[in-house]
Amino acid sequence: MLAKPSSRPSLRRCAVTGALGLTLLLAGLPAATAGDSGPDLSRFYDQRVKWSACEDMEAPKDLQCGKVTVPLDYDRPEGRTLGLALARYRATGDKRGSVLLNFGGPGGSGVDELVGGGKDFMRLTNGYDVVAFDPRGVGRSSPVTCGPATVDIIEATDGDEKLTDPRDVLRRLRDAAAECAKHSGPVLPRIGTVEAARDMDVMRQALGDDRLNYLGFSYGTRLGAVYAARFPDKVGRVVLDGVDTLTEPLTEQGLAGARGQQTALENFLGWCVEDIACPFGQDARQARRLVEQVVASLDADPVPTGFGEPFSGQDMVGAMGQALYSEELWPSLERALAQLMESGDTSGLEAFVSGGVTFPVRAQARAGIGEKAGGGLTDPEDIPMDNLPAALMAINCADDPDRPSAAQVAESLGRLRARYEEASPVFGRYRLTQVLMCHGRPKGTDYIREDVKDLDTAKMLLVGTRGDPATPYRWTEETADRIGPSAVVLDNKGEGHTGYASSECVHRKVDDFLLYGSLPPDGSSCGSETPQGRGR
Repeated sequence: MLAKPSSRPSLRRCAVTGALGLTLLLAGLPAATAGDSGPDLSRFYDQRVKWSACEDMEAPKDLQCGKVTVPLDYDRPEGRTLGLALARYRATGDKRGSVLLNFGGPGGSGVDELVGGGKDFMRLTNGYDVVAFDPRGVGRSSPVTCGPATVDIIEATDGDEKLTDPRDVLRRLRDAAAECAKHSGPVLPRIGTVEAARDMDVMRQALGDDRLNYLGFSYGTRLGAVYAARFPDKVGRVVLDGVDTLTEPLTEQGLAGARGQQTALENFLGWCVEDIACPFGQDARQARRLVEQVVASLDADPVPTGFGEPFSGQDMVGAMGQALYSEELWPSLERALAQLMESGDTSGLEAFVSGGVTFPVRAQARAGIGEKAGGGLTDPEDIPMDNLPAALMAINCADDPDRPSAAQVAESLGRLRARYEEASPVFGRYRLTQVLMCHGRPKGTDYIREDVKDLDTAKMLLVGTRGDPATPYRWTEETADRIGPSAVVLDNKGEGHTGYASSECVHRKVDDFLLYGSLPPDGSSCGSETPQGRGR
């Protein structure tokens, strides 16, 4: 799943979008586990998590923290190691094991998400320890960083005028990639979903579970599918909500995102114009035209913000894109747009981009960040400010085997631009620049595209939401077809990205499957639910 890194890095809640990224030297199948022929991994599979109070963070008192140790390189397990941060809420009922969560991204800290949103999963503690983790390269787990190059990457692709000379943009991206490698150290070449899936199997064993019980959102569905392909006999009760594509190239992912966000915007405007206070009037067609005019006007003449940075039309597009992930945010988006239209106040929209906190990318990571590959965890204050966009880019490019040449990119850009603008007059331009960000990086693995299919596993529940702006429903159907008979599809006829947090019906059916093994029939549905009030 594709999403553009913001120039205002943020701590965003739950399964936000995936994006383009930097690089990884991965190809083919990963190395053997403890039970296979190959390198001896027994010292990693023999460990157990030691839980204790969460230190150095404002966490609920009943949340516990721990870590597991994994090899930096599974082909050379005798070499350097990584510590991966874990957090859990303990089971309160009859414990049947653990359920591992991944909130999406990629690049977001699972520990932070559990700290901020753990209440959504409390029913699962009736049978499970509820566990989240920071994947390798993320948060406290040897975080990657690009240092000042994160801003260079964003600025190089920020704006349609930059694409008039794509070769210059590609040169700048190649230079930035070298900076990312320098700042991130040995973790960067060993990052990506294939490696994270192997780490999850070590976690499963360290948690004391014979099989992996798992709930993954958005990008987390890609991670869950890769785990199932690599460890089919270790699949327990697995739920994939907001199903990511396993096959589409980044250009097609960007188009799907543009179409999805355009549809979500039109649905929002249809809702907005029913209210007399809608800043775009009471006619939906006119409202769409007015949004396009405001974006174009701000791109031509950005307005100043309280932080001294200009706020452009593309900043507005990015803010709207974040707000459209959840129907519950529509009232807040309406108010933020009204502030902009009535007084030029951008603060409401900026909050969607930054999660309410705006801060600069740290000029340079503290000494030793890129070398944190000795089994310890990174201190929270040492996590680079750009870790989210840096990890998001790195993981997505690590998973992508396509690397067109500079000549191929330059030759195809005009046709791509026309397709993106047709897909979305509002989001097309914003999305187009994303397809460039992997240029100049080593090819990622082809394992996901070539081998994650025809799985012989226990039944897995796939949840697709019809109005999802980030992971279109057809991806749920396509991934279910690739997985085969093991896939059971739940059709959520609602709005927003993923269904667990927005639909009581989905929430109940997912919990019933994880707790009791009660699967809904394949192809069954949850009806559209009216959001709670207009919030005005």
